[in-house]
Amino acid sequence: MAKSRAGGGEGGGGGGEEGRAVASGPPNGMGSAPRAPLAEEDDEGAAGAAGEADSRSSLGGSSDSERRVDKFGFLVADGGEGAGPEAPLEEVPLEVLRQRESKWLDMLNNWDKWMAKKHKKIRLRCQKGIPPSLRGRAWQYLSGGKVKLEQNAGKFDELDVAPGDPKWLDVIERDLHRQFPFHEMFVSRGGHGQQDLFRVLKAYTLFRPEEGYCQAQAPIAAVLLMHMPAEQAFWCLVQICEKYLPGYYSEKLEAIQLDGEILFSLLHKVSPVAYKHLNKQKIDPILYMTEWFMCAFSRTLPWSSVLRVWDMFFCEGVKIIFRVALVLLKHTLGSSEKLKSCQGQYETMERLRALNPKIMQETFLVQEIIELPVTERHIEREHLIQLKKWKETRGELQCKSPPRFHGAKAISDSEPYSRKALEPSPSIILPPGAMLSPKGRKNKFPKETKKEDQGKGSLTNGPIQEENGSQTFLEPNSSLLHQSKESLSSRESEDTYL
Repeated sequence: MAKSRAGGGEGGGGGGEEGRAVASGPPNGMGSAPRAPLAEEDDEGAAGAAGEADSRSSLGGSSDSERRVDKFGFLVADGGEGAGPEAPLEEVPLEVLRQRESKWLDMLNNWDKWMAKKHKKIRLRCQKGIPPSLRGRAWQYLSGGKVKLEQNAGKFDELDVAPGDPKWLDVIERDLHRQFPFHEMFVSRGGHGQQDLFRVLKAYTLFRPEEGYCQAQAPIAAVLLMHMPAEQAFWCLVQICEKYLPGYYSEKLEAIQLDGEILFSLLHKVSPVAYKHLNKQKIDPILYMTEWFMCAFSRTLPWSSVLRVWDMFFCEGVKIIFRVALVLLKHTLGSSEKLKSCQGQYETMERLRALNPKIMQETFLVQEIIELPVTERHIEREHLIQLKKWKETRGELQCKSPPRFHGAKAISDSEPYSRKALEPSPSIILPPGAMLSPKGRKNKFPKETKKEDQGKGSLTNGPIQEENGSQTFLEPNSSLLHQSKESLSSRESEDTYL
């Protein structure tokens, strides 16, 4: 029987134990924190939650009049509200929302130009929140999932029809009903949401057989599926696993343990009081941060806050995850007054498992994240320090992870400039008899030279480093390249998922 990793390491209780699941329950009315990190849920308990959701509302059998959902798609109890009183939803005025949609459409239709020259503006707009109608498409662009899909056209279909490894299929199948059982997409056993989730997770085990399946990937994939089709969700998952959080889902979970040490060291600077308390109680970071990081807070925060955090995470990278964790720790354990009720190890862990809804409220949390001065440079510097300590005490890492990319800009700069848009048809179609060169220059070069130059101009495989500001190989035609890509992007309105 296969063993699946749930997000625990040494001392974390859960690495490699079969049956331990990162079980995604409802967002508790989006007002209070869900179950404890790394909560153990047996199949009967999870099945009971799913069964209750099925009895309340089945996508296959209930009419729309019987099923009430909030704006995010989560089932609402009779007489209940989608958001609890502790965390009222931040409603964006309709006029402001329409303006933001217009700005995002312009960015998405001219993405390469914006990413190359106005990346800071993209970051500011992600901090304000991506419009819901464009969130799925924006995540694909930010993560590089769209480019990955284009580079691997047909690959997902190939993986989809291939037989999976039985040792992973069984574990994935048993985890499906644990993922957001009170969301309309996943409420029904065997419904379209669970089917797509199975397809995405199975495809990843075939795409990266050396990694296989980790249970913490399931809620990540489920959140993506709420915003985009299965193929797009698969490539976004690939980007998260390989670029944003490399090594997090590998068998030994060394990367997450290393980041736990980085988080603890950063906490010393951000909140010495919280650091001192956790150190005194001998509470290892792996005990409270594993699920936060591996699930990107999808099981911890109110749903409106989850979406805002993911908007910034896709743009700015893992530093957003660190900032969220630091904010939560600071406002939970960061003063002598707060520590009065959690003198021991048990009380401290209980406090971290039941976070105050006020500190997770969307407006408060986002502002704290933006203002916290923790940068990728701080994280990378601390990474080198903790890696050296790791090698001194534990030896070399057994799983060598690829380098981490800190956000959309770094990922974009790492990709060779795509010129696929030039292949279907010429960029410029001249009317009969028209000349490309100004009058008088027609006979400056021999015909053979002209043909050679023309051939060079139509090459489609050369790298063009336009994003980082360096000179391109085809500088005179760079604007035309942008135009051809923009025209391709403008035809993608079908990507938009509400």
